[in-house]
Amino acid sequence: MSQTDITGSCLCGKVSYQLSGNSGVFQYCHCSRCRKFSGSAHAANLIVSPEQFKWLSGEDHVGRFEHPDAKHFATSFCKNCGSSLPWLGKSRKAVVVPAGTLDVDPGIRPSQNIFWGSRAEWYQEAADLVKHDELPAR
Repeated sequence: MSQTDITGSCLCGKVSYQLSGNSGVFQYCHCSRCRKFSGSAHAANLIVSPEQFKWLSGEDHVGRFEHPDAKHFATSFCKNCGSSLPWLGKSRKAVVVPAGTLDVDPGIRPSQNIFWGSRAEWYQEAADLVKHDELPAR
């Protein structure tokens, strides 16, 4: 599905970006690096071409970390609030966009789980858990 002008931002709002054209691939990554960076069981990422991505504001607030042992992995984050932000892969062929930073529905849904074999031992499918619309009472 194609959509134009998908925007995203960090928690404090100092950094914003835009995706143009095709929404790319949407996937969950269960690798240990994505778990460490996201602080969650997996990262929910859109993968787009560099030509589809541009910073709208606050690029000077974007920090970057490249893991020395990784072939492709890097991370970006807001230096002010710490939010995960889109990052250009080391190969410079794709931009990884953390879906949680999107301001709008990208119009596509996750299509796959990658690095499933290295998922957290404690991972439990979200659909199997009790659901509450708000914080449950004690």
